[in-house]
Amino acid sequence: MTYRILFLDIDGTILKADHTYTDSTKEAIEQAKKKGIDVFLATGRPRHEIRELAKELNIHSCIASNGAYAEFNEQTIIEEPLDTEIIHSFLEAAKMHGFDMVLYANDKNYFTSFDTPAVQTFLDTFQLTTNALWHPDVKANILGVTLIGVDDDSLKHLSVPTGIHLSPVHVGDVQDAYDIIRQNVNKGQAVQKVLETMNISQTVAIAFGDGMNDKEMLQVVGEGFAMGNAHPDLFSYAKHRTNTVDDSGIYNGLKQLGVID
Repeated sequence: MTYRILFLDIDGTILKADHTYTDSTKEAIEQAKKKGIDVFLATGRPRHEIRELAKELNIHSCIASNGAYAEFNEQTIIEEPLDTEIIHSFLEAAKMHGFDMVLYANDKNYFTSFDTPAVQTFLDTFQLTTNALWHPDVKANILGVTLIGVDDDSLKHLSVPTGIHLSPVHVGDVQDAYDIIRQNVNKGQAVQKVLETMNISQTVAIAFGDGMNDKEMLQVVGEGFAMGNAHPDLFSYAKHRTNTVDDSGIYNGLKQLGVID
């Protein structure tokens, strides 16, 4: 099989818990590119928070904000802001149930508060660099949202709009955090759009992920890999299971397919 395109999640897939990546991961990406495979970062992070990593790995295409934004060779091909009524409904729920939110635009991360331990853990875990307090003036530019510090009781009573589901964040010490995922805007939908734009078949597409926000992506490619450290519920959505992020998961998965000799 001659594979054409590779989609890689970042946290828990490329990046280890200490925010570094193994030499084997970089080598795997370089070998894939030498085989003529187009490599995309595919992440829940906003575009502005992945620029340095993309530069280090010499990757020029991405799916960001859980599929709400995408670039091919640094040219925008997807930009889908979140409906302002949905944003408003979750902001009201946050006030009612006492949790926080981070709302991602293409230039900044807007937090409803910086004061709680849950927010500080989130900031430390993801090392977000471009942050500001939320204000309504930017609501039309929001591409994605993460709920932070949602306890079980609040989750049980949370009213989730139709066409939305909450995906648990599975990274480091972050607990009780959930990405807002749209039924028609997610990593899987973005992958399909990229494949259509580039006229590439799903059968020659590969993806690696570890979180529940990766499930749609792993289902729409020909070769979907769940990392060994993945959320337990993700394995049923993946065609393959590979090693952990600490143990050359991407490298070994690509070797299994014959992409790496």
